[in-house]
Amino acid sequence: MVDRRRVLTMLLLAALGSPAVAQPASKAVTLVVPYAAGGGTDTVARLIGEQMSRALGRNVIIENVVGGGSTIANDRVARSAPDGSTVLINHVALLAAPSLFVNLRYDTKTAFEPVGLVNNAPMLLVGRKSIPGATPKDYVEWIRREGANANFAHGGIGTNSHLCAVMMGDVLGFRPTFVAYRGSAPAITDLLGGQIDLLWDQVTNAITQVQAGSLHGIAVTSPQRLEQLKDVPTTAELGMPEVSYTMWHGLYVAKGTPQETIDALNAALRKAVSDPAIVAKLKDLGTVPFPEAEMSPAAHARLFASDLPRVAKLVESSGIKAGEAR
Repeated sequence: MVDRRRVLTMLLLAALGSPAVAQPASKAVTLVVPYAAGGGTDTVARLIGEQMSRALGRNVIIENVVGGGSTIANDRVARSAPDGSTVLINHVALLAAPSLFVNLRYDTKTAFEPVGLVNNAPMLLVGRKSIPGATPKDYVEWIRREGANANFAHGGIGTNSHLCAVMMGDVLGFRPTFVAYRGSAPAITDLLGGQIDLLWDQVTNAITQVQAGSLHGIAVTSPQRLEQLKDVPTTAELGMPEVSYTMWHGLYVAKGTPQETIDALNAALRKAVSDPAIVAKLKDLGTVPFPEAEMSPAAHARLFASDLPRVAKLVESSGIKAGEAR
């Protein structure tokens, strides 16, 4: 008699391209998020994780590994077994790390295998409700007047929230004063409490607070206004066309992961972000999946390589000297 349980186990193993001895069918996939629960990256990870789990036939567990400007999480995945069971989701912070830290235990350019691009979105500038003025134009004029006296929150050195504020400061002619947080979710908590002034955040994270009227929506970095935030002007409309910034998420596994395993993970990712319910949820958050033609591991590798110099230039402009990752 055929052992149906054994047949199912072998089929699941084959889908991930790993030998049975190295990849038991019960082994879950850990999706490592370098930021606090409730933030934009965490939200995207949880949206795709459930659908990827169904496609892979294995549980996908979200693990928030916070700290070090995402370097702790990056290092965890870089040193993981190259079997596809540990996956990193990250954004520009992964690319910024080589310019920010001198003691990385991994080589950013060679430690990871790109799995695929997830989503891209503009950045959204939000401010505490007590900023003087009545319109986004007023709030930008206040920022111009205050300059370095206005403080910007960020979710970690080298994150999108940090580098987008650096870009704005370059355009307006001042070096921002920063307040660091362990992710954008706790930063928004203090912004709601009026303890800080401003935050450039992933639109996926800050959009609900603007829609609820809890924070000022000041500007978006997209070419056109977002359908979900029709009253928030673009940076170009506010006289800052040079503040043009798109953030994107990608999935990564450790170097040496078999190509068939990467392909299986990529297929699961494609299935997740093509699900109409997921697409609708992402749209509600002001973001979209990458086009089908740009979702291959090779396309991901090309974008990663082309974005490295742009990010390095922004880090240099921030005036931050490379230090030691903690």
